[in-house]
Amino acid sequence: MTNREYRIGIVGASSLVGKELTEELGASPLAASDFVLLDEEEAAGQVTAAADEVAFIQRLEASSFDRMDFAFFASTAAVTKRYWQDARRAGASIVDLTYALEGEKNVLVRAPWVAEALGEKTTHNLPDLNTPAVVAAHPVAVMLALVAGRLQAKLPLTSVAATVMEPASEYGREAMDELHQQTVNLLSFQTLPREQYDAQVSFNLLPELGETAKVKLGITELRIRRHYAGLSEGQLPVPALQMVQAPVFHGYVLSVLVDFDRAASVTEVEAALAGDHIDLVSAASDPPSNLSAAGQEDIMVRVRKDSEGEMGTRFWIWMAADNLKLTALNAIACAIELGRLRPLGKVQ
Repeated sequence: MTNREYRIGIVGASSLVGKELTEELGASPLAASDFVLLDEEEAAGQVTAAADEVAFIQRLEASSFDRMDFAFFASTAAVTKRYWQDARRAGASIVDLTYALEGEKNVLVRAPWVAEALGEKTTHNLPDLNTPAVVAAHPVAVMLALVAGRLQAKLPLTSVAATVMEPASEYGREAMDELHQQTVNLLSFQTLPREQYDAQVSFNLLPELGETAKVKLGITELRIRRHYAGLSEGQLPVPALQMVQAPVFHGYVLSVLVDFDRAASVTEVEAALAGDHIDLVSAASDPPSNLSAAGQEDIMVRVRKDSEGEMGTRFWIWMAADNLKLTALNAIACAIELGRLRPLGKVQ
C-alpha cells in the first residue's frame, strides 16, 4: 500500500482526534493519498494542513464520499450514524473512531497490533469483503490487550486488574475547556462550570461523576470491557477495571496488577513485553506519565514486582500513552488492513 494513491476522507477534521489523525496519515504508508477534510458547516472553510500541504475543511454532505476509497469518521457518533451509509454506498472502506457503529451487522472492532500479538488466532482474522466498516478499538482496550497478549504468550496469566486514569481530551474540546475553566475559577474563588462533568474534576480524582454529567465513565468502562473481550476472544483473562476521572487534559495512565501461574523475574516479564509498540522504561529512569507519553507513538511501560526477592508471581505494570495518537495510529492500522482487500485504489 505504500506507493498507492487513494482518495481518503476524514470526517470531523476539526475535532481533536481528527486533527491527530490527519497529522499521522501524513507520516503513514498512506501519505501519498489525496486527502479530503470534511466537517459540519460551522467548521467548513477552516485552513489546516494535510500531508504537509495547506488544506481547507470542506462542508460535509451526502455527496462528499464520491470516488472515495477510505472514510475515517472522527466527529461525533451522531454524524457517523447520519453519513456512514452514504460512504458505504459510495464504495468507501469505513473506519469508525466514534464507536457509533458498534453493534451494526458485520461491523468488527479491530486493533491490528493486538491481533499480531495474539498471532492472528482470532476466529475472524482479517475482515472479509462483506464487512461494511470497522470500529477502531478503544485505546485502553488496545493497551490492556496488547500487554496481556504479550505476557500470555510467555508467562500464562491468571488475573489482570487495572485502574484507568481518564483524561479530559478523550471526551473532546468541551470537556477540556470545562476542566480548564474549573481550574481558573477555583484559583479565583468563582463558581465552577459543571455542564460536562456535573462535579469538580479540577484538583480532584473521582471514580464517578454527577448524575447530569455529559461525560459518562460507566459507558466508557463498558466499552473498554466489550472491546477487550472482542479483541481477545477468550484467550486472555477478563480484567477487573476501575475508572478514575483524572484532572489532566491529555494522555492515559494505567496502573495494572497481573498474576502469573508461575514465579518470574522482572527481567522475564520485560522480555515478554518487549517488541513493537511498547517502550520499556527501566526502574532507573523517570516513570511513564501522561506528560512523557505526549507525542509518543509507543505505549510506555514500567514493570515492578509486588514482593521482595528476585522472583514472584505478582507484578505491577505502570503504563502511559498519548490517547489521541494511539487512537489515530490504530485507525490507520485498521485502514491498512482493509486496504489489503482493495488491490487498486480508485484514484489513478
